[in-house]
Amino acid sequence: MTATGSIGLVAVFVVDLLNLFYISLLGEEELAAAIGYAGTVMFFTTSVAIGVMIAGSALVSRAIGSGHAQDGRRLSTSSMVYMVLATVLLVAVMLPFVGPMLALLGASGRTLELARGFLFIVLPSTPLLGIGMAASGVLRGVGDARRSMWVTLCGGLATAVLDPLLILALGLGVEGAAIASVISRAVMTAYGLYAVVRIHHLAERPRLSAFLTDVGPLSAIAVPAILTNVATPVGNAYVTYALAPHGDAAIAAWAVIGRIIPVAFGPLFALTGAIGPVVGQNVGALRYDRVRQAIRDSLKLIISYVVLIWLALALARLPLAGLFGLSPEGEQLVAFFCLYAAGSFVFQGALFTANAAFNNLGAPLMSTGFNWARATIGTIPLVWLGGRWFGAEGVIGGQAIGSVAFGVAALICAFSLVARLQSQARPPERGTPLAGAELPPFSRGEGASAIEQEGLG
Repeated sequence: MTATGSIGLVAVFVVDLLNLFYISLLGEEELAAAIGYAGTVMFFTTSVAIGVMIAGSALVSRAIGSGHAQDGRRLSTSSMVYMVLATVLLVAVMLPFVGPMLALLGASGRTLELARGFLFIVLPSTPLLGIGMAASGVLRGVGDARRSMWVTLCGGLATAVLDPLLILALGLGVEGAAIASVISRAVMTAYGLYAVVRIHHLAERPRLSAFLTDVGPLSAIAVPAILTNVATPVGNAYVTYALAPHGDAAIAAWAVIGRIIPVAFGPLFALTGAIGPVVGQNVGALRYDRVRQAIRDSLKLIISYVVLIWLALALARLPLAGLFGLSPEGEQLVAFFCLYAAGSFVFQGALFTANAAFNNLGAPLMSTGFNWARATIGTIPLVWLGGRWFGAEGVIGGQAIGSVAFGVAALICAFSLVARLQSQARPPERGTPLAGAELPPFSRGEGASAIEQEGLG
């Protein structure tokens, strides 16, 4: 299951990596740095959309599963309206403060202007992204995983075609990348709505009375899910802030690292989609021995995969770092990640597995707690100390050390929870997962929706 899910994920993130490669061909490090700053801001909008998507998917799947097709249509429509209202409000609040937000992260001069120009083009398209993600969630909720993945892949394919044309052929640079992102979101939305409306007939004319009926249940899931999913971009924003004093070279390298991670470790992000149903089914059957074995088997797979990829990254670190037109300082930081920090994904994968187990063991708040703990006390002090003592490499190393600590802690808690439930000899009450899969740095919605759908599987 992990292999199937990861194919689509890796395909989308290869396109993201190529996007940065095309920009690097223009020969200006500030362009890549601008994408890094802009991506940090967009990560927050993605997380809000994910929270609403989780709510819509959960409620529609419950309605359809209980045989109430009309309720499913009403909830699907209401979730789309909710998504539009939430994202329009979010954009209206964020747009006037784009410049100050970028400055707070550490952007300045031409890099800030480039990032602001990118965001002024892309942020207004957030409602399009939201509708596409909501449609993807509805499709997953009715069991149409193939079309749900194709919502994402359609956006990725559009970007793959448009990026070289707009960035290079027309010479639009960062603006070209922004325009390509807007068009890809429109393609996502068009396909998603087609699948929801024409194929599954899960839409009706929006009615105020229906929306007012559904806004409470949607908010009951969406609000805590948003608060949970915002944890990762908070940690990511602090890393960006900590790297900013080291110049555009460090931010450009961080943007490259953020694109390498999902391509190299895509199967780990898909893993939660594979282990979740296995854990859930065995919990329902009270086979806690199999739950423990599923977690152990996941860890074996994680260790084997990460060691293999880590070795490949370490051996290829110099040519890989040299692909993106970075300065020597930027190349050194990418090489440092490949040689040392990439190994921490053994423990990040362990945390992903534990969070998937928590979601299926009736303890979604434990997943929330570990998300926020790793993004705050597992990131801020270690990144600050690392940057103070060892510069930009210390920032990356500090984040990696935090992943080690919380990966181990989450596993201990997961096995303890399994033991406690086994002693009670009854299945736990199923809670709605508040977080899907873990997101890589700078996640744009085009790829994040696929990751989250795997995590909700």
